[in-house]
Amino acid sequence: MSGHSKWATTKHKKAVIDAKRGKMFARLIKNIEVAARTGGGDPAGNPTLFDAIQKAKKSSVPADNINNAVKRGSGAEAGGADWQTIMYEGYGPSGVAMLVECLTDNKNRAAMEVRTRMSRNGGSLADPGSVAYMFSRKGVVVIGKAGSDLTEDDILMAVLDAGAEEVTDQGDTFEVVSEATDLVAVREALQAVGIDYDSADASFVPSVQVPLDADGAAKVFRLIDALDDCDDVQNIYANYDVSDEVMAALEDA
Repeated sequence: MSGHSKWATTKHKKAVIDAKRGKMFARLIKNIEVAARTGGGDPAGNPTLFDAIQKAKKSSVPADNINNAVKRGSGAEAGGADWQTIMYEGYGPSGVAMLVECLTDNKNRAAMEVRTRMSRNGGSLADPGSVAYMFSRKGVVVIGKAGSDLTEDDILMAVLDAGAEEVTDQGDTFEVVSEATDLVAVREALQAVGIDYDSADASFVPSVQVPLDADGAAKVFRLIDALDDCDDVQNIYANYDVSDEVMAALEDA
């Protein structure tokens, strides 16, 4: 996850200050609507909704937008869309395996957009099952370092009994990985000892990673940018690994 996490962190910093902020808000609102529709509008009894709301708040989504999304998703207010989750599998430059998760109200549009953006940026779609086996569904909790003197050991002690598998230092953040079924327990263990977190999501973690040089990384990131610009795309998972040195060279370019 190291390469993916570093890129996700960089993307998050950029998103706060550039024009993609509105797109990020729309994706977070979609997640809230779907969570409320699936498990009800009470965050106390719906852990997925709780985490979706938490993530939206951390990203400064206005409270009114969050509350309205919960109402639409739970049926308390009209206007909720019939969102469907679709996972596309494919390969990017340098043979990087990719899962592209879409949340859409138009499957045909989403398929066309993903296929076009993949083919125009050195990627290609693959048959179902040909890529997914390289990824495992995991719970991933991201903890920011800013203003904190937390160490990996501090976090590990807090989450070990809750089912956490590993805690890794990702530069600006710590990342706690667990089985997806243990995600809520890990999140609650952190809350119990007063450790704040940026996000808690079920994610797809690659079992094998492809190391990339600067040229390969630039091409993969270009493809990710193109996919990320698609309104229907919610998440992109890829099995690349980019070293600190390569990331630094790309940022200086």
